Amino acid sequence: MEDLDKIIVSYQQIIVKTQQELNKTTRQITHVGTIRLILFLAGVAGIIYFHNESRIVVGGIAAVTFIPFLFLIKKHNRLFYKKDYLEKKIEINEQELKAIDYDTSGFDGGDEFINFAHPYSYDLDIFGDHSLFQYINRTSTRLGKVRLAGWLNTPLTKKEDIELRQKAIQELTPQLELRQDFRILGLLYKGEPTDEKEINDWAKSPGFFSHKVGCRSLPVIVPAVNAIFAILSLTDIISFSVWGMVFVSFILFGILFSQKITKIQDLYGKKLQILTTYAGLIRIIESQNPQSELLKRIKTLVEGDKQTASKAVNQLAKLMNALDQRNNIVIIATLNGFFFWELRQIMKIETWKESHACDLPRWLEAIGEIDALCSLATYAYNHPDYTYPQVTPVPFQMQAKAMGHPLMQRDKCIRNDIDIQQYPFFVIITGANMAGKSTYLRTVGINYLLACTGAPVCALQMKIYPAKLITGLHTSDSLNNNESYFFAELKRLKLIIDELKAGEKLFIILDEILKGTNSTDKQKGSFALMKQLVALQANGIIATHDLALGTLADDFPNEIKNYRFEAEISNDELTFSYQLKEGVAQNMNACFLMEKMGIGHLY
Repeated sequence: MEDLDKIIVSYQQIIVKTQQELNKTTRQITHVGTIRLILFLAGVAGIIYFHNESRIVVGGIAAVTFIPFLFLIKKHNRLFYKKDYLEKKIEINEQELKAIDYDTSGFDGGDEFINFAHPYSYDLDIFGDHSLFQYINRTSTRLGKVRLAGWLNTPLTKKEDIELRQKAIQELTPQLELRQDFRILGLLYKGEPTDEKEINDWAKSPGFFSHKVGCRSLPVIVPAVNAIFAILSLTDIISFSVWGMVFVSFILFGILFSQKITKIQDLYGKKLQILTTYAGLIRIIESQNPQSELLKRIKTLVEGDKQTASKAVNQLAKLMNALDQRNNIVIIATLNGFFFWELRQIMKIETWKESHACDLPRWLEAIGEIDALCSLATYAYNHPDYTYPQVTPVPFQMQAKAMGHPLMQRDKCIRNDIDIQQYPFFVIITGANMAGKSTYLRTVGINYLLACTGAPVCALQMKIYPAKLITGLHTSDSLNNNESYFFAELKRLKLIIDELKAGEKLFIILDEILKGTNSTDKQKGSFALMKQLVALQANGIIATHDLALGTLADDFPNEIKNYRFEAEISNDELTFSYQLKEGVAQNMNACFLMEKMGIGHLY
């Protein structure tokens, strides 16, 4: 708890310091705004008062007042951005303090990733409100969010890959400032969720103008022709009106391209802010000097021989920003008349695309990787008492000491062990209602998933072999697919058997198998299933109310072991220890609870 107190203090100190800086910035915004107003009023008043004076006097007044005014506009904008940044910094640190107290309502739960048919994510509540994803998720980009969800949906199965990610998370964990800078920059983007995909699609699309010889020539020919006619006009070889006609013809000719350019601008020109955000995020990645192998690999994704990725993306942002200026008709008409400016700009953008289109997916991959890794690093930072599991390449091991559920409040969480050191091997858990069987299964499943994701786990120590995880905890009816509860459960069991027959190494977690049939049929089917699982060299845990299933340990003493959660009835009260013990459960509580609630009495 001492380490956790230090974490809490670190967030509190950031909030206090940032609030002081925010107060200072707010005062600066007020001061700059006041000076801007004074300069504007002084400039207008001066021009009105001296309007009869010489142009030099009027121009001087305008220069003295409006040039500083324009400079202060930029400064004002920077201060407003800083204010937004500081407010967001306070917000995310307040969120972390709430998260330490298990209030994760401020984070995205990833509802769109809920999949009832997934091998384990629905059973273990990986996505949705109060889910593992919501507890961990600190991503600030769609790229990172999808990447993190993918890691939780498809954990790693190779020892080397898990250890690489562990080292990357360990390196990022103490870098609180970097992680928060990365997150804030992403959160300040206020665009649409589809922007990232549309920018990627644009990069993959073929250029429209750059492959046409005529289009490539016009931005060169038009300025040259203008230069020639300008010289001829200035030397009185031709009149200025002739040059004027040529100039106007270029403006009219440019209109032929404007419609297509407008379509391109409408589709992608408004993505300017996300490009600026990307450039900032990439700049953070470029600024690091990583030590872990995975972070080094990620940094190479944004490195270039001639130009850094952040500069390249920033260049594209500037080109698109310049193209946005075409909304000023007078200025654009003039620029088109002289330089065929619109076509020149769109050609520059398409040239950029040809040079960097193949690089953009790599850059986006780097952003997504770091964003997701920062989430796991924040999770590790907030849990200094958690441990990184040891990964073994030898199947099968799942050992843990004092393992708890990471989403349960630390003062209420009862910790238990697990010990599976061979295959095939199954743990059969019996126990009364509410004794803790289902919670234990989810505790094992979530910690196993975290371990295979490369994250630290809620245990004093853990050792795992990274197999494929499949669960069957709360299968449900499907009205849409016209499936009964029982058939849905059979489909899950069929999936497990098929995977095992295909040679897949599995870690199986099942809760009360064959719930949808009568007790005799259920017992017969459960015995047959367990024997088949052992024969197929499977590993896992099964919880059941059926005490008879515990007799399988007599037939398979080396492959099956019984554990139990007991309920104690003392002084007409029911109590639970939630501690896992060896053996088959001795006490059941259904009749006791029914009697306490007045159910089943005959009056």
